[in-house]
Order: sequence, then structure tokens, then C-alpha cells
Amino acid sequence: MTLPPLGMLRAFEAAARLASFSRAADELHVTHAAVSHQIRLLEEWFGRPLFVREKRGVRLAPEAETLAAVLTSAFERIAAETELLRLNAKAQMSVACIPSIATRWLIPALGDFVGSHPEVDVKVVYAMAEQRLRETGCDILITLGADPAEGIRSDPLFSRINRPVASPRYLERKGGLNGAQAIASADLLHDETVSRWRDWFARAGVAAGQTLRGPIFQDFNLLATAVIAGHGIALCPVEVFRREIESGDLLILSDIATLEEESYFLITKSRRTKAVSAFSDWFVSVVKS
Repeated sequence: MTLPPLGMLRAFEAAARLASFSRAADELHVTHAAVSHQIRLLEEWFGRPLFVREKRGVRLAPEAETLAAVLTSAFERIAAETELLRLNAKAQMSVACIPSIATRWLIPALGDFVGSHPEVDVKVVYAMAEQRLRETGCDILITLGADPAEGIRSDPLFSRINRPVASPRYLERKGGLNGAQAIASADLLHDETVSRWRDWFARAGVAAGQTLRGPIFQDFNLLATAVIAGHGIALCPVEVFRREIESGDLLILSDIATLEEESYFLITKSRRTKAVSAFSDWFVSVVKS
């Protein structure tokens, strides 16, 4: 099969369809001279003129009309098939998530999304609490607080309200802990800093003093493991531990709370891809169920 070079055919088809070398050049993002050169080479290849040059432009030579029509149809079919193949290719999507939500909510449920959306490849990475979406380089960010930046959408997931929790095993060993004063004498577990417990005792009307003893865990998942294992009392976001509380693995020890006004959010660009929309809707439904 002997065919002219594709570049020549593209230039000829565009010029024939648009009846203009200049407009063809604009469509193909090349110069007028480049289109003229390609067509001249194609005319040499065929051994005959394909256009009639006139003062106000060009018109297709009658003997070239069938070729132009065939090329236009062929290029349209090629464009349609390549677009279909591109759309059917697997979508790549990256999710940055803070550790507390990743381990207790995202990862346990992720298999459901992957199973129902085999066309989407998902990459999950840890996010730092202070990071914003653009800093992560990911399509989705699940974190503390909304992102007020322009062009960014923030969907609330659940409250960050903190209350003291402990395992039944620890409470059995301690004989029950009723009231803030009793909690102050217990084994306290701290998430990164003692300041959260200090704020809670201030709400409870108990002077902190020596009550802020106990291990400090630099990672939330270490704190979660410690409190579930019965090492002490942790001040934790009860919505993050909703399943453990509902199953009885953790018990809330007081109605006194902190961080009632703060929430966790799912952050994306305002203009979402189909894959990002599907994941976002799915995860919101997971945490709301």
C-alpha cells in the first residue's frame, strides 16, 4: 500500500474543507507557508494540481473533490475512535488523606469503591494536617478544616468534636471513672501535645496541675492503638471512632467536649473529573452511613 505522507494529507484535507490555506494553518497550528509547502509536495506526488489558485484564495480542483471527501470522513472516524479509546482508558486518581481518617475510614472501605469502579486506578498517600490540596499534588485531599482557596470545593464529612474515651478493659481495671476529677487521676494518653487535655480540663473546671502526665504519641494511629489496648484514656474525635464506640470497644466517659466547631472535609478542585466526582460521592456516603 503506497500512500502520501500523513502531513501532506492533513494539510490538503483542512485546506479543502475550509477553502483557505490560512484557515487551515490556524486549525493545524502551523504557518501559512507550511500548509502551502505540504500541498505543493502533495501535488508533486500526484503529478497534478489539487487547487485552483485565485486572487481571493483557493478552490478545490474538481478532480480532487472525491479525495477531499474521503479524507474528511476518514479523519472524522479516526478522531472519534481515538477519543473513545481515550475515554475508555483507566482513569488515574490520587487521594491524600490524614492518617486518622485513612486507617479508620478510607482503607477499610476502599475495596468497595475499587470493586464498583474498575475503570479507576486509585493511589492513596498520607497527608499532613496543615497541607492544602495544591501542596499535595493530588486530586483529592481528606483533612481537617475547609480550604478557602478560589477554585476549591470543600465537602464536610463529620465533626471533630473531642471527648474522653477508654476501653472497657481499662475501666474494669480502674473500677470505673465518673466525673472530670476522676479522669484527672487516671492514665492520660496525649496526641502530639498535652494542650488538648489542658483545654478539656479547663472546660470541665478542673485545674490541670499534675493531671497532664502520661505518654505523648506523635502519630494518631499510635494513640488509637494504645487506647483500644487499654493503656489509658484518650481525648479523641468521637466521629472518627464511631464504629469502635458503637461496637463497645471504646466508651465515652463524659459529655464535656472540645473542638465542637471544627470538622473534617473532603477537598477537591471545583471542576471535578468523572472519577473524582464518583469517589467524592462514594466517600461522603460512607462516612454518613
